[in-house]
Amino acid sequence: MITTPEEVDASWLTGALRDSGAVVDAEVVSFTAEPVGTGQVGHNVRFTLTYDRSEPTAPTTVVAKFPSPDEKSRATGVAVGTYEKEARFYRDLARTVDIAIPFCHRVELDEETRLSTLVFEDLAPAEQGDQIAGCTVEEAVLVVDQMPALHAPLWGDPALTDIGWLPPPSGDSARGIAELYSALWPGFVERFGDRMSTELHELGARFGDSLAGWASRRGAGPLTLVHGDFRLDNILFGAGAGGDRAVTVVDWQTVAVGVGPEDLSYFLGAGLVPELRRTVEEDLVRRYHEGLLERGVEGYSWDECWDDYRRFAFSGLQMAVVASMIVRADERGDAMFLTMAERHTSQALELGAEEFLTGP
Repeated sequence: MITTPEEVDASWLTGALRDSGAVVDAEVVSFTAEPVGTGQVGHNVRFTLTYDRSEPTAPTTVVAKFPSPDEKSRATGVAVGTYEKEARFYRDLARTVDIAIPFCHRVELDEETRLSTLVFEDLAPAEQGDQIAGCTVEEAVLVVDQMPALHAPLWGDPALTDIGWLPPPSGDSARGIAELYSALWPGFVERFGDRMSTELHELGARFGDSLAGWASRRGAGPLTLVHGDFRLDNILFGAGAGGDRAVTVVDWQTVAVGVGPEDLSYFLGAGLVPELRRTVEEDLVRRYHEGLLERGVEGYSWDECWDDYRRFAFSGLQMAVVASMIVRADERGDAMFLTMAERHTSQALELGAEEFLTGP
């Protein structure tokens, strides 16, 4: 199995495109490669291809996703199953949801090492969202309108509990999350302490003290398939030929069984600067709820949706603390994780989400 861009040759690229039917007779004879994206655990490379003959469906470029070359990030990806999850999502689950995702030419998964390599369509001229800068309300609307296309198709589907590689939330997983957060929080404070707000410092500590109870109720609502890291860096705007695809969601390494509004709260809390989020938050959550109903979800009231949205304001804080400490550190990554933590702190405090740390 190929796990680094240096191992790629023309034959392997030809095989990947024949797997998907993109080429039939043409063969790749040469290529160039350049890194793209800002992944922390994955390593994306764009290959520009030259063929031995013309074929209408043969792409001029593709993007391959490899495990991170950084030892710490790669070990983390293996330990928490991120490489395996993304490969199995495209292999087993992508066809069951309606959300816009990249077309995948090839999936390679090594069952023993739990490493994966995938080959995707190149979504240029798409523009990647910027987690640090945040997005506009118009961009947020485009993203929110896509979420029901992910959550509604498998909403409350009992078959979700039978996916062996994607277990639903449980008491054991809740305790594991709490132990991991508690172990990593002191390091987070040490790294970011002089840049952290007082509110983040205090709320982060209180959240750690109550995280096990909070996490144990993650499966209390109707379960569905969730992205798990639904943020701007994983969203491409204006993708596809001519930029005719408004939004495409990438990076399915954290796909999970969970409660739909967890993705929504995570996205809005980190993607909109607090001053902007406050003015549009409830309207966007209502838009999401209406989208679920339009796609056939029944028995899920607005009040339930709003409570779930508020409850999961802590998801982004949890992710920012844990992820920042288990992948390689760099300047942009640190800025991104601290920005996320601060924005989710504001979100949780303003929504009164602490009631869900101790409540039923």
